[in-house]
Amino acid sequence: MPPGADDPPGVQRVLATGSTAGPWFPDGQHMGPPSALLVRALEQCAPREEMLLSRLTVEVLGRVPMGELTVSARVERAGRTIELVVAELAAAGRAVARAAGWRLAVTDTAGAATAPGPSMPGPEAGRAIPSPAGWLPGYLDAIDWRWLTGHLGESGPGQAWGRLRVPVVEGEEPTPWQRLASIADSTNGAAARLDLNDWLFVNTDLTLHVHRAPRGEWIGLDADSVIGPEGLGTAFSVLHDEHGPVGRAAQALTVRPR
Repeated sequence: MPPGADDPPGVQRVLATGSTAGPWFPDGQHMGPPSALLVRALEQCAPREEMLLSRLTVEVLGRVPMGELTVSARVERAGRTIELVVAELAAAGRAVARAAGWRLAVTDTAGAATAPGPSMPGPEAGRAIPSPAGWLPGYLDAIDWRWLTGHLGESGPGQAWGRLRVPVVEGEEPTPWQRLASIADSTNGAAARLDLNDWLFVNTDLTLHVHRAPRGEWIGLDADSVIGPEGLGTAFSVLHDEHGPVGRAAQALTVRPR
């Protein structure tokens, strides 16, 4: 997304490129890039070095279109050790996505830290597998994918590493949290239980909880999903960077035949 001119204070205008296009509809974005853009807005809103983002929830209010968008952020609940920051993404004056992030004070808890669980094999152990027929290009081609188990054309759980090939905003190096959000939204795809050509299984949200700040370029997903009998589903993953597990992701799914 190359940067555009700033609107009133706190509002920025951006132009979505073809690298944001999703696999579902040719005129709609994958929610990975908008989620990363919302994270960027949260990070730039009244930042404080002594606070870390610990939880992110993105609510998808509608299809995020290609083209021009505006993004804004504000501190919803200020605090000395806990604060809530919110951001909104809009198209033609209509909100299409909102994000809320809790920032918590940094303290030294190294002596009390618990084992986060096993690490996945690194990206070098993965395979690059082309996207299957029916999955539209755009976002999927903007990520350097390395599959350990499963892949987009295979039903069931999957383990994969992803790295951005393009920046979130032109001319800027993505932060680790932006990388985390952009890849974590692929939890649903990495753990697809249904054939995209026969079913729609779209996530309505994305929630990330981390137990430490993410680091580096590569983000790993250890993902799975469950489809219920009434059109509902959930997708979930353990999130990794190259230093080990970093947190967890969850998504609610709306499921229906095409």
